[in-house]
Amino acid sequence: MSSLDLLLFSLSRAFCSPIAVFFQIQGCLICLTLALGWACAAYVRNREIKQMKDCMKNGNSFSFLCHDINELEHSYQVDLPRVTVIMPLKGFGEHNLHNWRSQDHVEAKVVVAGLSTTCSQKIHNQLVGVETMHKDSKYVLFLDDDVRLHPGSIGALTREMEKTPEIFIQTGYPLDLPSGSLGSYCIYEYHMPCSMGFATGGKTFFLWGGCMMMHADDFRQDRYGVVSGLKDGGYSDDMTLAAISGAHKRLITSPPVAVFPHPLASDLNFGRYWNYLRKQTFVLESYLTNVNWVMNRALFTTHCYLSWGFVAPYFMAMIHVAAALRFYYKGFSPEEIAYTSGGLSLVTFLAICTLVELLSMWNLTRIEVQLCNMLSPEAPQLSLASYNWCLVFIAMLVDNFLYPVSAFRSHFSQSINWSGIRYYLKDGKISKIERTPRSKDMGPVFTDLGGKHLYGKKGLPTRGSFLSSLSRSLAQWHQPKKFDN
Repeated sequence: MSSLDLLLFSLSRAFCSPIAVFFQIQGCLICLTLALGWACAAYVRNREIKQMKDCMKNGNSFSFLCHDINELEHSYQVDLPRVTVIMPLKGFGEHNLHNWRSQDHVEAKVVVAGLSTTCSQKIHNQLVGVETMHKDSKYVLFLDDDVRLHPGSIGALTREMEKTPEIFIQTGYPLDLPSGSLGSYCIYEYHMPCSMGFATGGKTFFLWGGCMMMHADDFRQDRYGVVSGLKDGGYSDDMTLAAISGAHKRLITSPPVAVFPHPLASDLNFGRYWNYLRKQTFVLESYLTNVNWVMNRALFTTHCYLSWGFVAPYFMAMIHVAAALRFYYKGFSPEEIAYTSGGLSLVTFLAICTLVELLSMWNLTRIEVQLCNMLSPEAPQLSLASYNWCLVFIAMLVDNFLYPVSAFRSHFSQSINWSGIRYYLKDGKISKIERTPRSKDMGPVFTDLGGKHLYGKKGLPTRGSFLSSLSRSLAQWHQPKKFDN
């Protein structure tokens, strides 16, 4: 018997111990919990689809704009309050043009914000936009430049704010559409668990900085410290505002129609995914108060534990399968080696739970695609024809394995390179900003994730492999400043 066979059988027996069985069952429960969460989210989104179809049956062919056709009358529309939309731009593409063309009565103005000195560049751009907004604006809507609005999106958000004045922030969430690369599927998989918190059809504790509608007077009067909290060392707009909302017990809501198509860039390689993941984990290092710090630490610990708790059972399953194949291929007898087939039972249970999870994820994505197509009937229809089950599964393992790695990297570095700008944190706030010569002269041509072309002319995928991207990321770990350019 070879040393490899001895190692396999020893590991397989070890993975049948009570503690190992516990972790494998825990992994199965994580799969089933995710499946249940996505099923509930799919129910909320599907309920909105049925309501729109019922409105259409009752003669309202504009149900994608409003459920009550009477609210589309001119007398009602002219009474709607003014909304200022602030969109920090990084490059320019069809997303931006589509957003303005899909809305009515748009007055556009370009404002050069200049360089930030006390907060992240995005927050600085947003605050400069707030300072220059129209004096009659009642609401302000912050949008990322790669969010694709539906024709009735701003109207739907505004009506909700009017009906429920106690709403502090209204938010939405992107529907990622993978472009085919592993990096794009990793982004898709990373966002899918978060989508549960936005599919409540109402109150939520989650906030996405890509779409946030707020009261303009909250900024004019710096209520709850929204301006000072962002300006004085703010790194993440959504995490900062979510912390303010929690501290002052303010209401955050996410209407069921606030789901926006987000086609991922065709050149979204693994390196760009890793850069994005680093930014997401670095967010947990910023905080406003001690309570906020404790919550971020709890989220940090829980997410890291569950991520590796999700991946570990698949590693154990691989050992069980390899040991079983060697046992039957070599023709060993139970007298020759102590081998139990109990590991295969755990593998079978894990496979069933994984299939249920994947089906639930696919079903939610399918329903959200259908909802987006109904909300934008004149736009080219979205499709899941290229949905790759194999890459989804691989992305689940890769993303959950790398999340703790990125989280610990962020925790011990306390610095991040964001679009050529390196930010340093101290006590949860930005304390130092370094800009490379390139970042002073020009900004990035593409956004971090979204492709600039919606319906064609997509850039060719980069030829960088998974291994080359990973090796570059490891090199950046040891020499971060070398890669700032």
